[in-house]
Amino acid sequence: MGIRNKQIHLKYTMMIPISATNVCRATFFRNSLDRIVWREIASVIRLMTTRVLLTTCSFQDTPGPHHELLLSQGYEVIRARGPLSETKMLELAGEFDAFLCGDDAITRAVLEKSVPRLKVISKYGIGLDKIDLATTKEMNIPVMFTPGVNHTTVAEHTFCLLLALLKNLIPSVDATRRGEWLRLTGHELYAKKIGVIGLGRIGQEVIIRAKAFGMEVHGYGHFWPDDFCQQHGVIRHQSVDSIFSTCDIISPHTKLSADSRHLINRERLALLPEGAVIVNTGRGELADAAAILEALDSGRLAGYATDVMEQEPPAADEPLLRHPRAIVTAHVGSRTYESVPRQALKALNNLVNFLNGSGDVFCANGVVPSAE
Repeated sequence: MGIRNKQIHLKYTMMIPISATNVCRATFFRNSLDRIVWREIASVIRLMTTRVLLTTCSFQDTPGPHHELLLSQGYEVIRARGPLSETKMLELAGEFDAFLCGDDAITRAVLEKSVPRLKVISKYGIGLDKIDLATTKEMNIPVMFTPGVNHTTVAEHTFCLLLALLKNLIPSVDATRRGEWLRLTGHELYAKKIGVIGLGRIGQEVIIRAKAFGMEVHGYGHFWPDDFCQQHGVIRHQSVDSIFSTCDIISPHTKLSADSRHLINRERLALLPEGAVIVNTGRGELADAAAILEALDSGRLAGYATDVMEQEPPAADEPLLRHPRAIVTAHVGSRTYESVPRQALKALNNLVNFLNGSGDVFCANGVVPSAE
């Protein structure tokens, strides 16, 4: 063994508690590493290294400067392909200082198993409904998030889905790929009434684009940006039911909560004008999938385009996936080469800055001061 290896061996054997037998073995250590001692050393090193569980697939799959920044921190990064179920998270919990997560099930049970080692949860994104925020606050675990980075691309995807639905894009392209010349008649966006539910950043970006198409914009939300709505001529509604009974197109962008779960239900679908469609780039749980399917089958709902499902990925036999009046994309609304690096860097900087004790962080649960 070289001098350097001997020094490393002596350094770490002095740091860990080992038995008298192992001390004797270390004394006569010459040509090979003692397995018992080095298992103990590995255990100590593991405890000394910051371990991060990385589960967001967009972060992992998309090139950008976030990869170099993560590598430069010297963390031990364990990668998994999310979103992970509670069962899978429970298998992994307890061995990590930080979660850099997407829509994984971070329940009370997961958090209880994760402490005392877990120091921070950094969410890639803004949706926090899969995290038990009340428990994180109780346990004093900060939950970071990434506001202000994906509103442009999600709004664009909203109109991608809406145009594809109203212009019969999917069946038209399917036909030409089969060598058929199918000429279907679609609809304009111009002068259509669009109801935007939730007027945060994404809702506002949808409104800007709707006005550019010459649409009549209706809005509902607890947050009402007066100056913006006056500038863009948004017609305010006092209830969700009023929006449904008035508008040709419904576009929900509100956060998921107990009150907003199944906001789109049988009762509200019955209020829609004839020929109405819904485009959902918010959360799958905002819509009752069974009610949507019934309304499509009956013709009450002319079309449903969604980027989100209650269960992701959905079962292969999920009826909505193949319904002729539905378009489903695989939660890719914020997954662009421009948006992912912005979101990834913000999520990673939240994690790095918190662990280093310096720099801005965007904290969602109030455990530490937030830059926003």
